[in-house]
Amino acid sequence: MRLHILASAIAFGIGAAALAVSAQGDERGRDATFRQLELFGDVLSRIEADYVSEPDKAELIEAAISGMLGALDPHSAYLNADAFRDMQVSTRGEYGGLGIEITLRDDFVTVVSPIAETPADRAGIEPEDRIIAVDGESMVGAGVDVAVDRMRGPPGEPVTITIARDGVEPFDVTIVRAIIEVRSVIHRMEANNTPYLRITTFNEHTTEATVRALNDLREAYGGPLPGLILDVRSNPGGLLEQSVTVSDLFLSGGEVVSTRGRDPRDTQRFNARPGDVLNGAPIVVLINAGSASAAEIVAGSLQDRERAVILGTNSFGKGSMQTVIPLRGGRDGALRLTTARYYTPSGRSIQATGLEPDIAVAFRRPREGEVNRFSEANLRNALRHEAEQERREREDMEYPPEDWADGEDFQLHRAIQELHRMMERREARADTGTRRQ
Repeated sequence: MRLHILASAIAFGIGAAALAVSAQGDERGRDATFRQLELFGDVLSRIEADYVSEPDKAELIEAAISGMLGALDPHSAYLNADAFRDMQVSTRGEYGGLGIEITLRDDFVTVVSPIAETPADRAGIEPEDRIIAVDGESMVGAGVDVAVDRMRGPPGEPVTITIARDGVEPFDVTIVRAIIEVRSVIHRMEANNTPYLRITTFNEHTTEATVRALNDLREAYGGPLPGLILDVRSNPGGLLEQSVTVSDLFLSGGEVVSTRGRDPRDTQRFNARPGDVLNGAPIVVLINAGSASAAEIVAGSLQDRERAVILGTNSFGKGSMQTVIPLRGGRDGALRLTTARYYTPSGRSIQATGLEPDIAVAFRRPREGEVNRFSEANLRNALRHEAEQERREREDMEYPPEDWADGEDFQLHRAIQELHRMMERREARADTGTRRQ
């Protein structure tokens, strides 16, 4: 009952705040809002009095709040106390589950991306996969929260998910649950002694992990790095401040990103500090349709500042920022509310359109019957681009050769080629400058 009363107070408080604004203008809007609040009370009373069995009032109110937030945009939501705790644990980089980022699209629970080196990643789960059942229970229309609840469980226990994937018949995948210790940064020396760094998510430890990885790569290379491949493919995003501090590593001063809310006075600008850890060495950033939010901030800032060449396919297109607002200190959950849009240094919004790569390269050749609909623009109630721009798919896409081996990363192959060309050009310019002196 306490949750019922609190939730009603929250609903009324939100309505009251809206009324305070509308009272300055249209009095009829004020009256209409009061009528809607009365309608909500009438419906709740009728359910309590006449429903065939006694309803759980707290669940009704929670569902009403979830519906209200869900009507705004795909990223605004009500998090109950358990979900709020799970979110806090996730941003710290360790949680229980399968290791996938999911969203709801066209009533289907859809994979945004599997997290690198997790059970879902090792099981071959792909972006755009639709989870239509968990342990035989249909997830069509069930919602993200229900799917998460069904897929989570004690580590070591298996769960079977049914996948619908374009071009193939639905199939089952059995995955053993595990404690997901997310490695936000993975690094290694690739072919031809090429420094490679992959960021899988932006949690509280991403920037410090990136700095450690760069130091390890310098040691492995035996001196200052001549260039870097920065891979943010299938990175679903995370913390805004971490995307800013990671971008800051490769930029010497200047703007990284700006955010603008409904009130123009709420505009914030985030700038890099002087100093570039690579001293201007070339960077190739890999992106794909699973690169979202914070990953797009990093790629967009480096692209706009002409600090890197972007290679891959169009990114997801999530150009909005969410603020988590705890309710009663989190005891009654939290609101995740879209409060601002973000803009790259040149002032462009990528909401619904995504970032376009400088060099368009596909990971694989398209499957027969495959439909490309994996983007922010295809989510229900997605915010539109402010200038009404539409997502544009590249027509000059480069695909792997017909005889390209399955499992070989064609985008990475092309990134290595491009980075070495950039490194050679930089070295040639340096040599020319030396001779002139």
